[in-house]
Amino acid sequence: MIDVLAPRTAVIVFLTFALAYFLSALLRAITATLSPTLSGEMSLNAGDLGLLAGGYFFGFALTQLPLGNWLDRHGPRTVVLWFLGVAVAGCAAFALATNFAGLLAARVLTGMGVSACLMAPLTGYRRWLTPAAQMRANSWMLMTGSFGMVAATLPVQWLMPLTGWRGLFWVLAGLILLSMVGIWFMVPRWRQTPPVDASIGPAPGYGLIWRHPYFRQMVPIGFVNYGGMIAVQTLWAGPWMVKVAGYTPAQAAGGLFGINLSMLCTFWLWGVLNPHLARHGWRPERLIAWGLPLSFGVLGAIVMLGADAGWPMWALYCVSCTFVSLSQPAVALALPAEAAGRALSGYNLVIFGGVFVVQWGIGLLIDALGVFGGSEVARYRGAIAIFGVCGVFAYAVFLHAHLRRAAAAPG
Repeated sequence: MIDVLAPRTAVIVFLTFALAYFLSALLRAITATLSPTLSGEMSLNAGDLGLLAGGYFFGFALTQLPLGNWLDRHGPRTVVLWFLGVAVAGCAAFALATNFAGLLAARVLTGMGVSACLMAPLTGYRRWLTPAAQMRANSWMLMTGSFGMVAATLPVQWLMPLTGWRGLFWVLAGLILLSMVGIWFMVPRWRQTPPVDASIGPAPGYGLIWRHPYFRQMVPIGFVNYGGMIAVQTLWAGPWMVKVAGYTPAQAAGGLFGINLSMLCTFWLWGVLNPHLARHGWRPERLIAWGLPLSFGVLGAIVMLGADAGWPMWALYCVSCTFVSLSQPAVALALPAEAAGRALSGYNLVIFGGVFVVQWGIGLLIDALGVFGGSEVARYRGAIAIFGVCGVFAYAVFLHAHLRRAAAAPG
């Protein structure tokens, strides 16, 4: 292992990156809380709302391929500072927007700007931490993201009367600048090292990443299941609670708070358990194969319950999906450290491409199902049911590849 950090330094670096990722996750989820306000002020329908929320993930996905190359070449510190400068501009543009087009452009810019907030630290951890510590750090970074999503619910609802939604984005721009100062002073500079495998060394290509069997095994669940979990957590759970379950906007914000708090606790628990599971031979793909089907049962129950499915059911769905989060560090560990930035960013492109497609797709389905003349509740249930079928199919493709690789493994 190259450049393993001392424990105290590792904690400081983790906390420094965690602040930036906290803000990234807050920005990711804030549209769910603001959706009633933005829908009323800008006259947005379900498709517009899905596209606006998805714009963040579209911007996120746009940067992933060059981001991986830049991380491997220049290191986390330099790259994330440049990207966060773009995020500051995106927040300012959102605060100044006067129409839907302006909001959408600002969301895309913001998504581009924060797109390094998880990939940068995970690339660094691939070199700075031991494998067991990497699995723990990944889960606890996701826990930090859940803190940000919790902050995007009731705290945002409480601040709205004081600052308005535009003022909130000015505050967020200032906090991102503060996180940039911390990264500048606390994160180590990147030391270039000769590649262990010349075929994936400094060359910028992604060919080996895309062709790697382990990477390809994880693609279906990354796109549909992981992307779908984020799409629900950051947008569609909120409108479901208002439009289907009959919550007020304040009650929906409280429900989102409960969902994200549940996710926070789950990721903390994964961070505690991962090193122990690894020592006992429970590889990530095995845990995913056994655990992810739980989410399909929960989603089926949500569709059947309809108006009776409130935030606890959505919290249970998101928690049961967290098995798939183990795929992210597993992909990085499956490839050499010199290709960590490309491996992580390539897989992140898969995930956030999925978020964009699922987030917008659910909105389009809700509008399109109106052709059949059903109620709004029926349209929401139908859209979620179609998403669930896609999730089962993606899992089946993953499971087939996993069982085939397991059968071919020696011993």
